[in-house]
Amino acid sequence: MTRPTTRTREQWLAARLELLQAEKQLTRRSDELARRRRRLPWVPVEKDYVFGTGDGDKTLRELFADRSQLLVYHFMFGPEWTAGCPVCSFWADSFDRAIVHLGHRDVTMVCASRAPLARLGAYKRRMGWGFEWVSALRADFNYDFGVSFPEQRPEVTAAYNYGTPARPGEEMPGLSAFALHDGIVYHTCSCYARGLDAFNNAYQLLDRSPNGRHEKRLATPMAWVHRHDEYEDSAAAVLP
Repeated sequence: MTRPTTRTREQWLAARLELLQAEKQLTRRSDELARRRRRLPWVPVEKDYVFGTGDGDKTLRELFADRSQLLVYHFMFGPEWTAGCPVCSFWADSFDRAIVHLGHRDVTMVCASRAPLARLGAYKRRMGWGFEWVSALRADFNYDFGVSFPEQRPEVTAAYNYGTPARPGEEMPGLSAFALHDGIVYHTCSCYARGLDAFNNAYQLLDRSPNGRHEKRLATPMAWVHRHDEYEDSAAAVLP
């Protein structure tokens, strides 16, 4: 850790109050962005997507579960993979226990992946999660919402995160939001990449720690992330 110059409590307080004003500006800006996000136009979903679930096949509309809003986390888990993505698992650890609260605000949240339902269920039990996880193996859902780019589907050319057209990894993470109004399902918003940071509580806590995320020295930013049952016991190891 590179320690800043030591100051008195009074000097610290002055610097902290200055930072607090910047934080308040960021909060107000974030609130405004949230309002703009909610004002995005709604697009009717015209395809009849069908997902494999523990209760049999369900359409996208049926995933709402008698609510008017639906969030779908696109969890990276390809059809041939033996386990879910460690980074998506990092995110799932954050939102799993929050879903019960979303339900009391008229929001259903599920995860969707292209892996077979049985494999999703086995991994979910291993991780100890409680959220509903559906299989999009037989649907174009993940292709159409810009998170799946398998080599055997060269016609899938959508850019990831609205960027320059390119073929990213086979599976990428994202969150898509939908509304159900007068019997019609609408797509309202999707976010990807750093747009997902806001609902990872571990990262939000790290951002408030003295070292922050401390990832710049790593070969890849998230090389330190493991599934929660794969960390070594030496959790107090010195960071590189």
